[in-house]
Amino acid sequence: MSLFDLTGKVALVTGANAGLGQGMAIGLAEAGADVVCVSYIASDETVELIKATGRRAEQIVADLSKPEVLEDVVTKALAFFGRIDILVNNAGIIRRAPAVEHSWKDFDDVIDLNLKTVFYLSQLVGRHMIERGSGKIISVASMLSYQGGINVPGYTASKHGVAGITKALANEWASKGLQINAIAPGYMKTNNTAPILENEQRTQSITDRIPAARWGLPEDVKGPVVFLASSASDYLNGHTINVDGGWMAR
Repeated sequence: MSLFDLTGKVALVTGANAGLGQGMAIGLAEAGADVVCVSYIASDETVELIKATGRRAEQIVADLSKPEVLEDVVTKALAFFGRIDILVNNAGIIRRAPAVEHSWKDFDDVIDLNLKTVFYLSQLVGRHMIERGSGKIISVASMLSYQGGINVPGYTASKHGVAGITKALANEWASKGLQINAIAPGYMKTNNTAPILENEQRTQSITDRIPAARWGLPEDVKGPVVFLASSASDYLNGHTINVDGGWMAR
């Protein structure tokens, strides 16, 4: 099990205040990592849950959609623990509207946070990792990295982009000791899917298509993120792992 041991490692997790980000941050801590939680709002609960595992935790409140704050976030994270071994690009938003009504602002807002921030934060942290000759970058993709979705054109475009950036960075940085991969969650019970869960008929129709016969929970991404953050995945690069209860196999 030493292959999955993250003792002595430092992770920076964006969107760590709730949902999948909180689940991944806690999973990394349970495997031994210290964690810097970065979110638009305070991550007090996540920090306390991490500390309860015996690991160290700090938090940074920042609007990651603004490029001018990203360098400051990385500087603060390095000041906390002196290094970043693992970057989890999880922060994201979704705006729902039919394509003919999808506004320029909604499209831009989604692309800015879900795609541009993933690249530029990876770039900033990647420079630090390249200097040290090692590092793990894990981005959160989606089933909509493969499919078109309905009423979410901006989100779909952003998640296709995340899958592409994952491959592009792996091509450039694999030889420098870095592993860049992604997790594509299926239907998960989080704030982002609350509007769907309010519709019982649609929720049931989705559940009926999932081979596992249930929606995912934040706990379901703990194992995959620990695998991708650990030395167990040292020869895995540019790959997107579907954590979807079998949805894409249907």
